[in-house]
Amino acid sequence: MKKHVILSLLVLAGLLLAACATPTQAPTAPSTTLTDLGGRTITVAVENAYPPFNTIDEASGEAVGWDYDTVREICKRLNCVPEFKEAAWDGIFPAMQAGEYDMLADGVTFTAERDEIVDFSTPYVSVVQLLMVRPDAPVDDLDAFKADASKLVGTQIGTTNEIVAKEHFPEEGRVQSFEDFGGATAALLSGDIDAIVIDNVSAKGFMRENPGLLSAGPELASNEQLAFVFPPGSELVAAVNAALAAMTADGTLEALNKTWINP
Repeated sequence: MKKHVILSLLVLAGLLLAACATPTQAPTAPSTTLTDLGGRTITVAVENAYPPFNTIDEASGEAVGWDYDTVREICKRLNCVPEFKEAAWDGIFPAMQAGEYDMLADGVTFTAERDEIVDFSTPYVSVVQLLMVRPDAPVDDLDAFKADASKLVGTQIGTTNEIVAKEHFPEEGRVQSFEDFGGATAALLSGDIDAIVIDNVSAKGFMRENPGLLSAGPELASNEQLAFVFPPGSELVAAVNAALAAMTADGTLEALNKTWINP
């Protein structure tokens, strides 16, 4: 959802996703010395509508996902206590800029524009943008789909997915932007739209939640790097980067990826 930076080779070693590319700028390499945060409580904003990163399990009603397990592991290593708070995506960057939360964990794409108002961790995964469709209405010819102005596409408002959607489908009214991808998915399943512009990792998450009802279509863009977000100047950036590096080195990040991203 939601950079063009050079990934730390240490972090890249633990990632299992394909579609990695060579970005153009890099954050400072993280220290491997872990900070003791003294049991501090860290408020972590999550959307709870972006599987496999964060979602509400229908069976148990509990919030689950890669973000929850990864942030808890980070805090275990840094001696902090994560307090997860559900937050709407719309307006989250001004909220982070104002310091309303200590950290945002929501599969966020690094962009230069966002980096001007918030700080990012070392990227932890690379994704591609694609069309998610219904198996009974596949997009076999992307050019033909683009040329048919009657075909509507959905996405989430205020995301890089929305930017990509409007670049590929510029006709007025053709892109339907929803508050979250859950709403877009419901519209796709009901036939109100014909496809969703979404990243490949989250597409897998929604496909697992709706077995047999959704499938991956053509790719539209690549090389988006996802990272955690912090208020500007946050001392947590270096601490989290060091924890991510340690989790990559000992295989923990790879295990979390196998559980949630590439099961």
